[in-house]
Amino acid sequence: MLNQISKKTVKTLVFSISIILGSTTLSYATVIPSGTQLAEKQEIVRNNGAEPASLDVDKVEGNIALNIINDFFDTLVGTDKQGQIIPKLAASWETKDNKTWIFHLRKGIKWSDGTPITAHDVVFSWRRLTNPKTLSPYGSYFADASVVNAKEILAGKKQAEELGVKALDDSTLEVRLEKPVGYFLQMLAFNIASPISEKAVEKYGDKWTQPDFFVSSGAFKLAEWKVNEKIVGVRNPYYWDNKDTVINKVTYLPLSSDTSDLNRYLAGEIDITFTIPLGSFASLKKNMNSQVHISPILSTYYYEFNNKKPLFKDIRIRQALDLALDRNIIADKVVAQGQIPAYTILPPGIGGFKFKQPDYISWTQAQRNEKAKQLLNEAGFNKNHPLKFNLVYNSSNLHKKVAIAATSMWKKNLGVIANIQIEEWKVMLENEHQGKFDVVRGGWIGDYNNPIAFFNIFTTNQTNNTSFYSNKDFDNWIRQAGETNKQEDFQQALDIMTKDTPVIPVYYYVTSILVKPYIGGYYADLLGRISTKDLYVIKH
Repeated sequence: MLNQISKKTVKTLVFSISIILGSTTLSYATVIPSGTQLAEKQEIVRNNGAEPASLDVDKVEGNIALNIINDFFDTLVGTDKQGQIIPKLAASWETKDNKTWIFHLRKGIKWSDGTPITAHDVVFSWRRLTNPKTLSPYGSYFADASVVNAKEILAGKKQAEELGVKALDDSTLEVRLEKPVGYFLQMLAFNIASPISEKAVEKYGDKWTQPDFFVSSGAFKLAEWKVNEKIVGVRNPYYWDNKDTVINKVTYLPLSSDTSDLNRYLAGEIDITFTIPLGSFASLKKNMNSQVHISPILSTYYYEFNNKKPLFKDIRIRQALDLALDRNIIADKVVAQGQIPAYTILPPGIGGFKFKQPDYISWTQAQRNEKAKQLLNEAGFNKNHPLKFNLVYNSSNLHKKVAIAATSMWKKNLGVIANIQIEEWKVMLENEHQGKFDVVRGGWIGDYNNPIAFFNIFTTNQTNNTSFYSNKDFDNWIRQAGETNKQEDFQQALDIMTKDTPVIPVYYYVTSILVKPYIGGYYADLLGRISTKDLYVIKH
């Protein structure tokens, strides 16, 4: 998942026996401490950082849209705070060989318009996501999950109707995989796998996401959408777990300025911020410590090369820019909110693995700079003939400060001239997919807790591969690692990627936001998701 500001310990689940998990054994109720007095008005306002490009599950990418979709739509399964798989729209499931899965939907579940949610809706949704005509950024998601025929459908060699998903009846879904995938349920817990209403889409087409036609399956439904002003969700009375939902109304603001975000929070107009301004963090931590919430997240901040541009096809240039970037200064001095310097794309401990880091991690920065100069000279660039390119980032004070620091380092250490360009989030995403950039700020939140969640976006022809990186050896190791889930196979892929340097990892994220003291139930998972359904407003 793309991280606009960058998209619990989750265990990799390997099922070797038939599993049936009934919903009756688990409680979904929002836990409210005994003696807590709730406010009469159960409404909250969240800043969401930008205007979402869409609320169509099959056409979105990035946390801006998915933060809202997380509240509006349910997946078949989810994860609890311990990372364990729990039933959501599906009450139970079973498999005997890890390749054929049967899901049983909850009895009586309904869309927000009161019509039944069926297995046919799931089939329709997953076919639509995979169909290349949909042009979904996540079109390859079920190909990555090894669903039968997904790759061929994406390549235009088979029809969407041939996808390995089938409704055995209104409440029973069969999913066939080409091979065992140990983290398949984890993939289904990601919001992009949420089904949408076939009837709504067929009747209204692309207009189905407008408030008058919007149909959701989650705790909230769309009530209002004023572009660049606000999106309002109200409680969905048909939600299967509505009895355990407390919040009646949630408003999402599209404020991209972290200063505006903070000012409106301090003025009492926002209950949960999107981020914390870098310059204000220290004082807020000192004076409002209980309202500052910092959480680890499976996410990496990086700079992405356009690997199909002639300039950046030269590996020496990519390696030189990577070496000359002082991550310690950026993590500890520029952002300074607990971020960790990153030398590979994989966040620490992902999937429970500990990977070998690049050799140059033990070098001094002076040694890295010297090697970088040598590489650039070999590529034909020096003080008399400086390397020049454009660096693009989406509007944010944080991104601006990091970009200024990075370009200053490249200028000082290598004589490189990197021109900074700013673009709005939606514009930047479009230009990325069209290859209209030299180097662009990137960020990725793992869709599930496994290295594949990061590696897949760098495989050849993957729909989220906006760096346009392609290496057959890398692809083969990823394919093998996806089957074996072995550390040594992942390490082989990581070593190739580290050498090729299609991106420059900068730091690993934490979520750092402000939450009003009267907001109860706050929790951010490793994907950075905050479910409004878990929240409640305390009397104040």
